Amino acid sequence: MNLELSIQEEIRTLKDIIPSGVKLVAVSKFHPYTMIQEAYEAGQRSFGESRVQELLEKIPLLPDDVEWHFIGHLQTNKVRQLIGKTVLIESVDSEKLINLIDVESHKAGVITHVLMQVHVAKEETKFGFLPEELLDYFRQRKFESLTNTHICGIMGMASNTDDMLRVRDDFAEIASVFKTIKNLPGIGLYGFDQLSMGMSHDWPIAVEEGATIVRIGSRIFGERVY
Repeated sequence: MNLELSIQEEIRTLKDIIPSGVKLVAVSKFHPYTMIQEAYEAGQRSFGESRVQELLEKIPLLPDDVEWHFIGHLQTNKVRQLIGKTVLIESVDSEKLINLIDVESHKAGVITHVLMQVHVAKEETKFGFLPEELLDYFRQRKFESLTNTHICGIMGMASNTDDMLRVRDDFAEIASVFKTIKNLPGIGLYGFDQLSMGMSHDWPIAVEEGATIVRIGSRIFGERVY
């Protein structure tokens, strides 16, 4: 099959089967901008990148209305370069990071939209707040100190396993943290309504458990070129 057609066909198929109200982020990290352009021409606008330098190189090569999601571990020394370049930073994994994002956003005169990353997977290599740590952040209302950062919800990843019951349990736990935060007494979080979870192999389960954003890469673009 022609690669150009396959990317566009996958985008159209996914848009047909992903429920309305769930955003598709096409994970384009490690893929050339030409492949992103093919997906764009099929109507896709939201793309996910995980390396700041790679994202900065791609931005000028693609249309201005592309919506960039940063989905990888964000190093503190890269924050300043990223501010103002994304519609959403999905991978805020520490208080230190969100506070720095806020400082740099204030300096740049922009509001940065973010998701807080929660860690429930069994791999120690994954980043994120432990569920109780994240709940404590909101219980203690630490978000109230932010001036230029809008927390829109949370993001999480399931364990890397073929056991779909384990995967479903992980997504259910992430969704439970999301709901608990939303329902904290008097929390008053405006626009805290996004739950990003699910990838190429498990996104239908994530949607069943409440995902509003799914991040799909290999199904659209094939295996990554590292």
